[in-house]
Amino acid sequence: MLQVLDHEMVPRIEIRPLTAADPVPIAQAFSALGWPGKSVDQYRRYLDDQTAKTRAVLVSLFEGRFAGYLTVRWSSDYTPFRAAGIPEVVDLNVLPQFRRRRIASTLMDAAENLIVSRSDTAGIGVGLNADYAAAHLMYLRRGYLPDGRGVAYRGITVQPGAPVKVDDDLALMMTRRLR
Repeated sequence: MLQVLDHEMVPRIEIRPLTAADPVPIAQAFSALGWPGKSVDQYRRYLDDQTAKTRAVLVSLFEGRFAGYLTVRWSSDYTPFRAAGIPEVVDLNVLPQFRRRRIASTLMDAAENLIVSRSDTAGIGVGLNADYAAAHLMYLRRGYLPDGRGVAYRGITVQPGAPVKVDDDLALMMTRRLR
């Protein structure tokens, strides 16, 4: 049976660059959730980086309301990506009330469309605790694979036997060929 969708009822996802009006409401949205580190200053730095063209910042609106964002660092802090000229998707966040609505996937589509204009490959790091399970699955479904260097902590490959703190800075670094 063919199902016809009323286009007026299909939710609208808009992706646009970060603007000067965004830092305060974005920080407030994450503060209301009790998420640490999502300060107005962080988003102002992102805006400065975007102006300097060292980072692209993509903001997602769902039916006109802020839903999430991600950034693309054109020169990664992770040495192997930087050396290979691989841009890195960094800091993908979608507010919990907007999850499971293809917002993260739509943000990733937009980021990859930007990246492919500069590189054949996109990079991403994904945290290793259970909070990142959905992200692991999404990246694998999109074709991202581990880069083969193990894990990194704050952009530096962790050497075998080294003690590490399992927090948001411990990541499995992954890449995907875009063309």
